[in-house]
Amino acid sequence: MIQVRLIRLDRGVDWFEDGSRDLGVSSLILVSYGRVVYWIEQEKVILEKGDTLFIPAGMTYYAKCVPTVFHEKYVFEFSGSEYLPGLPLLTGGQWTKSRLGMFELCLGRIKTVYADWSDQAKYAETRALGTMLEWLALWSRELEERKFSKEIYQHAERMKNYIHSHYQTKITKEELGDHIYKSPNYAAALFKRITGQTISEYVHATRIKKATYLLLESNLSVGEIAEFVGYGDVSYFQRLFKKETGMTATEFMKS
Repeated sequence: MIQVRLIRLDRGVDWFEDGSRDLGVSSLILVSYGRVVYWIEQEKVILEKGDTLFIPAGMTYYAKCVPTVFHEKYVFEFSGSEYLPGLPLLTGGQWTKSRLGMFELCLGRIKTVYADWSDQAKYAETRALGTMLEWLALWSRELEERKFSKEIYQHAERMKNYIHSHYQTKITKEELGDHIYKSPNYAAALFKRITGQTISEYVHATRIKKATYLLLESNLSVGEIAEFVGYGDVSYFQRLFKKETGMTATEFMKS
């Protein structure tokens, strides 16, 4: 049976791994920040933020940080990949790397599962397995669809970049459609298909991520942060923050 053996968070500027794994264990990696280098079967592979890498069991590798470059990544080690014949990604015996279109969606799931795993929460292993299978399924679908059209992924990246630059203001499907020279409905449908989130969900997640950083690193009040990231109604901001993180911004600041 397929089983998650380990979930690990690697971060820093002096990290190194020699690739030692138990027999039959494969690795699934998502880079959440920075850049890191792997040598897989003596082939150099550079991973950057948003990249996912699968290294099958039995394949030799080692990896290390790029000098002076901070990186952060999540690693799942698991056994039993042969029990998922419906995913060619796992049964081909080859390493695979690509940029993950649903990066933000998967990263959010992974962070939650990692917290459960670290805290040894009840049913953490079951939840970890479910999250990993969802990650693999979404990635496999992306890889198959990408063979037919790279243009849609380029459009999605352009819309994501636009949101990251304009998240403090109201963003509509009309704006994003204009940005990629497509109709508003096409832009909205494409965005949902590639990211797994609606435009509105992605904008809110981007704002809350920035707000979380400001709550930790600035001296601004909750109200000032809410206004900075684009919310004029502090109560609404508090509700959204709790929906995303499990606590209000005020509770988060105090913790």
